[in-house]
Amino acid sequence: MQSNLKTAIVHEWLVNYAGSERVVESFTNIWKEADVFTLVDFLNQQERNTIVKGKIPKTSFIQKLPFAEKHHRSYLPLFPLAIEQFDLSDYNVILSSAHAVSKGVITSSQQLHISYCHTPMRYAWDFTHQYLKESNLQKGIKAAIVKLFLHYLRIWDYTTANRVDYFIANSKYIAKRIKKIYNKDAEVIYPPVDTKLFPCEINKENYYVTASRFVPYKRIDLIVEAFAKMPDKKLLVIGEGPEKEKIYSKAKANIEFLGYQEGAELKKYMQKAKAFIFAAEEDFGIIVVEALACGTPVIALRKGGTAETIVHLQNGIHFNEQTSDAIINAVNEFEKNEQHFDSLSISAAAAQFERSIFEKKILEFVTQRAETFFNQL
Repeated sequence: MQSNLKTAIVHEWLVNYAGSERVVESFTNIWKEADVFTLVDFLNQQERNTIVKGKIPKTSFIQKLPFAEKHHRSYLPLFPLAIEQFDLSDYNVILSSAHAVSKGVITSSQQLHISYCHTPMRYAWDFTHQYLKESNLQKGIKAAIVKLFLHYLRIWDYTTANRVDYFIANSKYIAKRIKKIYNKDAEVIYPPVDTKLFPCEINKENYYVTASRFVPYKRIDLIVEAFAKMPDKKLLVIGEGPEKEKIYSKAKANIEFLGYQEGAELKKYMQKAKAFIFAAEEDFGIIVVEALACGTPVIALRKGGTAETIVHLQNGIHFNEQTSDAIINAVNEFEKNEQHFDSLSISAAAAQFERSIFEKKILEFVTQRAETFFNQL
């Protein structure tokens, strides 16, 4: 890419270090001089150093609204307006990291906009009815207002897809959703995973592990429910979240809750586990690949990103339905085939998702598209 091209990076919000922020981290690794734009920035200094290399991102008016640090998502109705207020007219290339509204920034025909899409907005599209049900917003005046807003949000989201010159999807699953919702083709480049930080461990212990935030779509409740029916099998559950009480109520004596665990402790439990259990329909599932890097087989739903990262009877076991019985059957199938899983091979195959590979592919993609785009101006 021409060295004189000025680059802007746009991300929805910077409040912690999660999956989408790893992509921004790689963007700033590659384009060190780029400016970063985000609706709100509440990173601590360590996170800021990691993700945006210590820079102060340019934020929207939502940054200064009351309670924005804890409740920025409550300002969702203002997000489309806020993202459109960023003046990016001085930039040649805009890279958006999008799972909500960041692809909606306003650009001109002289500017190249490439959007790395983690997912089209789940709550606006195919997860709408699940979101309304979980939020108890099916009936009443408040529900009617929310449904009306989501209707207009879908219109805005669809029309702003035309502001993007090229989409990149984080999995084939998301590429299909982009095609379905926006009618746009997307190149698939899997997100960066720091697999080198999760060394292989061949000496496994006699327990299973799962780790996630306790929110409905992660389906930790189903995993706990399944193991409660298998009292001879030990399960360690790592995480916290709003579904804690519901999940704890399903547990039996063979299930141990460890709460939130920092990275080093989480890694230790994943390394020693005989298998990692994952029941969510996830866009990609970084933690699944981290478990694989540890040489730990994964028992996972055959939907979403794990349908692509888990190969049945090679690095894990698939189950086809989000039910406790399906998980039980998968665990039993795993134990029948446990001796066939080779930790070293599983770990070696996970290296295909390493951050350096992601950054090489992203740089090549952006460079090639920029050369074509600007040569045609």
